[in-house]
Amino acid sequence: MADQNVSKRSRLAALLLCWFLGGLGAHRFYVGKTGSAVGMFVLLVIGVISSFFLIGFIFLVPLGIWALIDFVMIITGSFTDAEGKKVLNWSQPTSA
Repeated sequence: MADQNVSKRSRLAALLLCWFLGGLGAHRFYVGKTGSAVGMFVLLVIGVISSFFLIGFIFLVPLGIWALIDFVMIITGSFTDAEGKKVLNWSQPTSA
């Protein structure tokens, strides 16, 4: 009955994680995209550290754009998990 191309992850959880912790890559960790999540986290750390030298914006602006794009993709339903399945369910599906 369940669509094989739909992730078991909650779209609402991904959306909230992206909104509140998007710069940390928390929403990407949640859906299993650990490589890009670590990349987001590294950009954040380097951006914060280099902001003391007034060049942090070079890292923080692309990070903000990346998180914004992910946020829009989650809202529109085109965001996928690590297996390539779309994160469409607004709540966690119940097991039957």
